[in-house]
Amino acid sequence: MVRLPGGNFLMGTNDEEGFPADGEGPIREVSIAPFNIDETTVTNRQFEAFIKATHYKTDAERYGWSFVFYGLLSEAMRNTYPRVAMQTPWWCAIQDATWDHPEGRDSDIADRIDHPVVHVSWNDATAYCQWAGKRLPNEAEWEYAARGGLVQKRFPWGDELTPHGEHHCNIWQGHFPDYNSLEDGYLGTAPAKSFPPNNFGLYNMSGNVWEWCNDWFSPDFHQRDTRIDPKGPADGTSKVIRGGSFLCHHSYCNRYRVAARSSNTPDSSSSNMGFRCAV
Repeated sequence: MVRLPGGNFLMGTNDEEGFPADGEGPIREVSIAPFNIDETTVTNRQFEAFIKATHYKTDAERYGWSFVFYGLLSEAMRNTYPRVAMQTPWWCAIQDATWDHPEGRDSDIADRIDHPVVHVSWNDATAYCQWAGKRLPNEAEWEYAARGGLVQKRFPWGDELTPHGEHHCNIWQGHFPDYNSLEDGYLGTAPAKSFPPNNFGLYNMSGNVWEWCNDWFSPDFHQRDTRIDPKGPADGTSKVIRGGSFLCHHSYCNRYRVAARSSNTPDSSSSNMGFRCAV
């Protein structure tokens, strides 16, 4: 883990490329106490140790299925499991897709042991944190960490997506969702320790996998919440996710910016959601 000193920082954005309806703005000064945070998302190797020690069953295992990006599936699998919705036709509900079988029963993580664990719900992430003596970061902590000490920059490394033509995160290039040019080298997840870290020494705070935060999601609660160690609403229906994923593209999900935010229900899982821990 990396020890962060805390202090005041400018949270949120008024970026014209942002999504005001998500509650990204307005920019406000927030004070954060010192805390520790994992330098990477929790990996398959780490999650496997948790499963072996506790015999925990994830939500995806209990439900018997999880959402998988159709581009990761074989043609036979695509024909067997049709896409789930016209609004998001890139998702398939795959039977037996779990953290250790990311594309269903015929897949495994042998060559992805140091990639982020996926198909983990907020409930699963919280269970892992409790076992490890840690917790999920609050949303304000997550954004403070992602910014790496930079003030109001769009990404953890600055304002330019590919400075000097170099890729600093794993997101979608090409035309989403039908063509990925793989300019960053990855179709699905990348190893948890990929690309240069930010100034705090943290890896992949943008792209790769969405990261669960502890907070309940609200698009406007921050406008009346405390500015000192804010922890979000007392209740809600969805939990905050931050950072974007390998599926994010400027054309539809420009949420790999450090101020961007989204949400999902606590029992939801997919092939692009993971987490990192804090203390």
